[in-house]
Amino acid sequence: MGKPTRWATDTEPGHSQWYVDRFRRLAAEGADLAGEARLVDALVPPGARILDAGCGTGRVAAALAARGHAVVGVDADPSLVEAARADHPGPRFLVADLAELDLPAHGEPAPFDAAVVAGNVMTFVAPGTERGVLAHIAAHVRPDGVVVVGFGTDRGYPLADLDADAVAAGLRPEHRFATWDLRPWHEEADFAVTVLRRPA
Repeated sequence: MGKPTRWATDTEPGHSQWYVDRFRRLAAEGADLAGEARLVDALVPPGARILDAGCGTGRVAAALAARGHAVVGVDADPSLVEAARADHPGPRFLVADLAELDLPAHGEPAPFDAAVVAGNVMTFVAPGTERGVLAHIAAHVRPDGVVVVGFGTDRGYPLADLDADAVAAGLRPEHRFATWDLRPWHEEADFAVTVLRRPA
C-alpha cells in the first residue's frame, strides 16, 4: 500500500465497523441502495464487466451483479472487503490501493467495460493521489468504456480539479448530473455525478 488514505487518517477509530453496520441496517430496513447501480447499468451492455473502485461494503457491486454483470470490487480497507465478501456472494472483492491498482497481478487481466467510483471515494483517497487514482482506474477500462464518479461538492475536491485530473488520466468528461437519478447539474448542487469516457 502507498500513502494512507483519508479514510484511514481522517476518520475516528471504529468508523469502518460503523459504516458496515449502517449499510447492513439500511438494507434490513429496505432502503434503496441501488441508485448508482441503476445508472451504471444503463450505460453498459448486458453482461458487462464492471469495476467497483472503492467498493466499501459491496452494495453497488452486488446490485450490478444482480443485474447480470461480472463485477470486481476493490477497496483499501480490509474490514470493508471482509464485510462485502460476507454479505454479497457473487462479485469478486479484493483489497487493493486505487493509487497503485494492478488487477492483472490479482488474476484479473481482462479490461472492464466500465468503472464506478461511488460513495465519495475520490475524496477519501490519499491527498495528492487523485490524478494517479483516476489514471490507474482508466488503465483498467477498455477504449470507449466509461468511468462514473460521484461525490459531494463540499468535500475538498473541486470539480475543476476532477476534470483536469480526468483529462490528464486519459479520460474525457462527457456528462455531469446533480444526483445518481440524473437530475440536471447546476452550480449550487451539493453532489456531482460525472460520466467520463476513455476515448476509443
